[in-house]
Amino acid sequence: MRASHSQIRSGLFVITNVELNELLNRGALYPSDRIQMLNKAPGQIALHAPSLDVRIPFPVFFAVGALSLAENLLVVAAVIWNRNLHSPMYCFICSLAAFNTVASLAKTCENLTMALADAGQLRMAGSSETKMDDVVDSLLCMSFVGSISSILAIAVDRYITIFHALRYHNIMTMRRTGAVLAVIWTACGVLAVPMVAFFRFNFIKIVLVVFFFASLAIICFLYVYMFMLALIHARRIAALPAGGGRKYHRQGRRGGNMRGALTLTILFAAFLVCWAPFFLHLIILMLCPTDPYCECYRSLFELHVLLMMSHALVDPAIYAFRSAELRHTFRKMFCS
Repeated sequence: MRASHSQIRSGLFVITNVELNELLNRGALYPSDRIQMLNKAPGQIALHAPSLDVRIPFPVFFAVGALSLAENLLVVAAVIWNRNLHSPMYCFICSLAAFNTVASLAKTCENLTMALADAGQLRMAGSSETKMDDVVDSLLCMSFVGSISSILAIAVDRYITIFHALRYHNIMTMRRTGAVLAVIWTACGVLAVPMVAFFRFNFIKIVLVVFFFASLAIICFLYVYMFMLALIHARRIAALPAGGGRKYHRQGRRGGNMRGALTLTILFAAFLVCWAPFFLHLIILMLCPTDPYCECYRSLFELHVLLMMSHALVDPAIYAFRSAELRHTFRKMFCS
């Protein structure tokens, strides 16, 4: 019988490796317990926690996952359906939506399975439950690495669009875009399985954290650089003598590119808000795995997971709100 969460977390006790393996195989531990225990050194493992984890009801997880799945599938379908959206930037946006779809599908299936199991309609125990957890975790790792890689690719694309506009179509060809997407998806698929299989080692956690913050630093640098240079260029254009539509044409084109950069800045901010708490969770897990004060933050594990799922829910809303072409495509898809 599944051990209750309060029994596991109510006090301080020590278990052996044999007992640990039995608990893990029976699925007797919740995700935060499993991550904490897998982080310990071999031998005896001490569990203690002054407070219970914050629990998020299954219907909330299921609703967020199902809604985000539908939204991201709609974005992917719109990009495929409208030939005007067959550009490098929208291909990268489609890739981001596809990775969000993978994460939403994985969590929706997991939540549906857990709901059926809790209702007594489905019996899962032993290796089958462990394998399902591993598959879902692998897909989530794949989604994370793919999402931030897609956002990074979009940032580079916007940089080239704004500051190398005359050479953009020679630099960002559809063939090169396809090659970049192939590398991203292949790398994410190959790396996801070992990341989950060896997650108990701090090295994997460190790699994930370093990748996250390094990507954030690169994206922030590109955006700050873009906005600073764009501001300088705008001032130079404003200082030119009026007379010719060429000046206003250049202003309009650069203004449109900057609106695109602003949209991607909003996407980046949403990604940061939704994913940063989970990586802070990983850092705390490595630095103070048994400290009771750190346990207060770790008790919010399910809230962090919900935030990660919400990222897939927020992104399509940003596309629809900021992109006139996508809004037009959605109207044609539903009204035709």
